[in-house]
Amino acid sequence: MQRRQYLVALAHLSACAALPAWAKPASDSGLFPVDSRVPGGVARLSLGPSSTQPKVTTAEGTPVLVVGDMIEWTALVGIPLSAKLGVHTVTVRNDDGMQSLDYSVSDKQYAEQRLKVAPKTVDLAPQDLARHERERAHQQTIMALFSAPAPTLTAMRMQPPCPGRRSSSFGLRRVFNGQSRNPHSGMDIAAPTGTSVVAPLPGKVVDIGDYFFNGTTVWLNHGGGLLTMYCHLSGVQCSVGDALQSGQTFCRVGASGRVTGPHLHWGVMLNRTMVDPALFLA
Repeated sequence: MQRRQYLVALAHLSACAALPAWAKPASDSGLFPVDSRVPGGVARLSLGPSSTQPKVTTAEGTPVLVVGDMIEWTALVGIPLSAKLGVHTVTVRNDDGMQSLDYSVSDKQYAEQRLKVAPKTVDLAPQDLARHERERAHQQTIMALFSAPAPTLTAMRMQPPCPGRRSSSFGLRRVFNGQSRNPHSGMDIAAPTGTSVVAPLPGKVVDIGDYFFNGTTVWLNHGGGLLTMYCHLSGVQCSVGDALQSGQTFCRVGASGRVTGPHLHWGVMLNRTMVDPALFLA
């Protein structure tokens, strides 16, 4: 086991040397996602051994992704950007029955970004607001998906979905036309219209839509409550129900929806919570 961990870590460090700075993880442990117990981060919680896979839920009752094997299970808990600082609790059900497991969330200061966009995309007309509400209700059903089997621990490393410069980071406090809005819930990668976008992990296409804010959008389901979204696309080369392999092209960068230029908005979701995609990058 120690030799395997050493070889994994060595391969990981060699691969990181060729990556742009923004794509390098915050830890050299070789485990993904990187443990980052801050708002918008991921808590890696050791559950110990169990002959059966433990069931873990948040305080709100949302199922949590559990990976590993009977020797060592790990819960991967997505922490909302709105999470309060301090102690949080999940419920664990395993061979020993039911127990609580605590973890602590620390502070993180995110930068602010000011953008100028078309006024109609900030102060919505009644018909646009109604459309947005319908779209949000639909996407809530996608976000709630929790399918088996969950990915294994070694399959959690992602590749960047497209080449390009990171133009906007996760967690930015955004101000549109002088009005504060929700923090940025994904990673923006600036790339020319038509640039190929590939699946960062194997997954199933579970939604394709044209949304008011996000433009042309694709959602992938990777199992166990891990989903990824791809927004502002110029084209889609997949259909709902398609099973994609890691590295397979399925859409292209564009400038649809509320944008200031062509780029890919890439989001990663765990237990119905958007988390920092950089924590998953290999």
